[in-house]
Amino acid sequence: SCHSRWTLHHPVSIPSFPPPPVILDGHSIILRPSRHSREGGNPAGCFHRIFIEAPPHRDESNRTGGPGALTGCGVGDITPSMSGDIHPARASEVRLIGIAGLTEITVGADLSSMIANAAAVQGVSLEDGDILVVTQKVVSKAEGRTIDLADVEPSDFARQFAMDAGRDPRLVEAALRESVSIVRMDSERGILITETRHGFVCANSGIDSSNVEGEETVTLLPEDPDKSAMEIMRRLKREFGLTDLAVIVTDTFGRAWREGHVNFAIGVAGMSPFIDYRGQVDAQRRVMSVTRIAVADEIAAAAELVMGKVDQVPVAVVRGCRYVRGNGDARELVRERRIDLFR
Repeated sequence: SCHSRWTLHHPVSIPSFPPPPVILDGHSIILRPSRHSREGGNPAGCFHRIFIEAPPHRDESNRTGGPGALTGCGVGDITPSMSGDIHPARASEVRLIGIAGLTEITVGADLSSMIANAAAVQGVSLEDGDILVVTQKVVSKAEGRTIDLADVEPSDFARQFAMDAGRDPRLVEAALRESVSIVRMDSERGILITETRHGFVCANSGIDSSNVEGEETVTLLPEDPDKSAMEIMRRLKREFGLTDLAVIVTDTFGRAWREGHVNFAIGVAGMSPFIDYRGQVDAQRRVMSVTRIAVADEIAAAAELVMGKVDQVPVAVVRGCRYVRGNGDARELVRERRIDLFR
């Protein structure tokens, strides 16, 4: 809900006493001293209550959304310019709600309606500011992005690599067809890292045989995951009568220099994939010049905690998380080759 006043209960050390009110982005930051500091027991002035008060005649037009509007946080919407404005709020609680109960997805399935129905059965209604996270697998199935390996004729290159690596040459061939380049390959360990047409660098071009019916059926990545996310967002906004809804399509990738896999955003709609802190001032009054948080990837990874790989929970609702509304896409997350030091 949106409020004109919020309270943060954390100790904050202020070098001067008493401190004057601070004005940040039209908000009056008023620091109330703790009992000990009022009584002189804390000469440094330890303030345990911080009130952020909106101006009396605050322009409410920023609260209706639009590109660049920061949403979530559970404290209302604030519009940063993303060129240096300080965000006066942060998320204090984020909820992850797994949506189970989707039946087996077949080609042409109305995925948006299936998600809405499963959520209703579970007693979950989407709200403005929610982020819906959907696994690539169900999107690919609904869009017919599956192939039968029996229909794949391997090339000589695929046969040779598969023989050396102890892999199915048809799967190797399918991965090669879905790629624009081979980034790394290691036949001794059976590893084939490729760059897909989307620009993603991942194992086997994102081809996957898990959670797919049929002994020789595999899924491919969606042709345009951003478009897929946009369609789901459009349908569910209409279904639930929402103004603000973001959708992230995810897939599971390995990571260079670290063991283990995490979920990444491969499709984004209704939000920027970043929260950009460049040009803002940190706690030491230094201007930040580099930091852009890939919030879409953070959300994708967090959502996996309630989705799992074997639990048949392909959808999650993320509620209370801060994000920047806008027409972003996952392609923004892909580092250009010309500035990539490792390709």
